[in-house]
Amino acid sequence: MKVINLAETDSILNRYVAELRDVEIQGDRLRFRRNLERIGELMAYEMSKELDYSTKQVQTPLGVATARTPDDDLVIGTVFRAGLPLHTGFLNVFDRAGNAFVSAYRYYKDRECREIDVHVEYIATPCLTGKTLLLVDPMLATGESMELAYRAFQTKGTPFRLMIASVIASREGVEHLQKVFPGNEVTLWCAAIDPCLNERKYIVPGLGDAGDLAYGGKES
Repeated sequence: MKVINLAETDSILNRYVAELRDVEIQGDRLRFRRNLERIGELMAYEMSKELDYSTKQVQTPLGVATARTPDDDLVIGTVFRAGLPLHTGFLNVFDRAGNAFVSAYRYYKDRECREIDVHVEYIATPCLTGKTLLLVDPMLATGESMELAYRAFQTKGTPFRLMIASVIASREGVEHLQKVFPGNEVTLWCAAIDPCLNERKYIVPGLGDAGDLAYGGKES
């Protein structure tokens, strides 16, 4: 799997990521969601450079112009609930794309909260056969939920191409996906890659629980 760390390049994207992390700003849920959306728009632009293009003829009021536009039949897939603002940002850019959603949650298998598992319980997607699937999720911690989300989507068809986007990834999560997707057929774009996970499998320094920060806390 090819990995692109957008934090290695100076751009306004880094400011939006910094605001996501900032405990003084995180309390503003509207701003948190909007920053995820803006990050999605910028990541979508970067990822658009890797699509397949061809030249088309466009009729204007005064003549005919040529334009090179994408040919990929896109579907944007995300995981409830934290992925929704990021998904919206991608959809703002790829406004003709289909949309796919999966409900996946992680739970602790031990009292010490050190062993986790991921459960997938809901999926809604168009047929994915022959499509370019953009799988987007704000956090890539262990990488297991991203893998399971993709496996769930595969039950609805085999994509022609898979492109993955994560706002903040852990090094462990990146390495997990590299094992799942060997070779260079799949590309992962990250806005930042953090060094480690803590004992509860949260990314450090990370930003906390993206779903809670976007939509409020939840009952266990």
